[in-house]
Amino acid sequence: MSSRHQKTISQEATLSGVGLHTGNEVTITLKPAPVNSGIRFQRIDLPLKPVIKADWENLCPDAKIPRCTTIGRGEGVVHTIEHLMSALAGSGITNLHVDINGNELPGCDGSAQGFLDALKSAGIQTQDAEQDTFNVTKPVGVSQNGSSIFISPADDLRISYVLDYRHPLLHSQFREFVIDEETYGQQIAPSRTFCLQREAEELINQGLGKGANYQNTLVVGENGVLENNVRFEDEFVRHKILDIIGDLYLLGAPLKGHIFAVKSGHELNARLVRKMAAQLKAQKARSERTGLDFSGFREFDIQAIQQVLPHRYPFLLVDRVVEIEHGKRALGIKNVTINDGFFQGHFPTRPVMPGVLMVEAMAQTGGVVVLTNPAHRGKLAFFMAANNVKFRKVVTPGDQLLMEVEVLKDKSRVAEIHAVSRVDGEIVAEADMTFFFTDATYLE
Repeated sequence: MSSRHQKTISQEATLSGVGLHTGNEVTITLKPAPVNSGIRFQRIDLPLKPVIKADWENLCPDAKIPRCTTIGRGEGVVHTIEHLMSALAGSGITNLHVDINGNELPGCDGSAQGFLDALKSAGIQTQDAEQDTFNVTKPVGVSQNGSSIFISPADDLRISYVLDYRHPLLHSQFREFVIDEETYGQQIAPSRTFCLQREAEELINQGLGKGANYQNTLVVGENGVLENNVRFEDEFVRHKILDIIGDLYLLGAPLKGHIFAVKSGHELNARLVRKMAAQLKAQKARSERTGLDFSGFREFDIQAIQQVLPHRYPFLLVDRVVEIEHGKRALGIKNVTINDGFFQGHFPTRPVMPGVLMVEAMAQTGGVVVLTNPAHRGKLAFFMAANNVKFRKVVTPGDQLLMEVEVLKDKSRVAEIHAVSRVDGEIVAEADMTFFFTDATYLE
């Protein structure tokens, strides 16, 4: 997992309106929230004023209102949260308290724009705490009756959506966006919810859609949108992307991955969220084991080294790191003894340490250095390349390798180091090395 700063709003903001499905008058007050609190709704109209955290564990798959996302605990239920959740994801807000005096959020104009405007008017405040980002490490997806939604690893949040209705105006629309705050605000947030005219009639017959009208819902008849105009030629597929962003924010963390959806809606989005939650939990558990905070360490004994590196006997070739600047440089030690297993077959009559193992020992020291950079907490460093390798002198049992490693370049996915090994002050080997980072869940 990677990190960025948590955010909330600077002051309160209030919105009022009617729920799209219930038609109930409702007022919500958005309030700043402390770090690590997440997004929480409080039903202030109920006697016990229950608080419901907006996360996948509180999803209500059997809610009586379809075509929206509902969370709840007991009688504390909140419908149609997806547009606000989308605006929060799009603006990077991770902590917010929402007072609500009804069971459904106001529909505003059917998009996320009203919520986004309220958040911006309240001011977005960066908080003094890191927020984990969920980096998808393995493809996962769900499908049902010709609809599907899948997500695979990526360096950003990318959404590709195929919309395909049996309707001349909504046949085979495709759009793809890389989602950042600017793209979200300009290209996604203004897109309004929609339904076919025949679907609207069905909802009304079911006693739903009481708050919907031609201004907050694009109703598509046989000849076009009724009593309204589209903001984008492909506004319909953009709104589907808006919904996905909101639904997947119930994972409780910003997301990096490539989502490819075909005719997916809230029900299928929720099923994907549940499958992704299992991966997220495993990723967090692995990060807790391998992503320990080493900020106070000035040297590493063998136990500390084993908390950073996955290597074990007989292939753990660095015995101690006696000096370190996290993410920058280190001095490691390898005590060469006749008990090292490789001496049994490598020039056994006159033991010589294999040069490739000197390179590996330097690489392991380099791994300790780069993985103690807080930016790479919870990752693995794969040794990918060695250049300018030079062996200067023979190393034999009884020698002590002093390995000096300096980080030359360190990016989110790749790091480069220069390493030099000495025995009694004389250089015996040196090399330039490249590492590639991946999530520590690779080992599971």
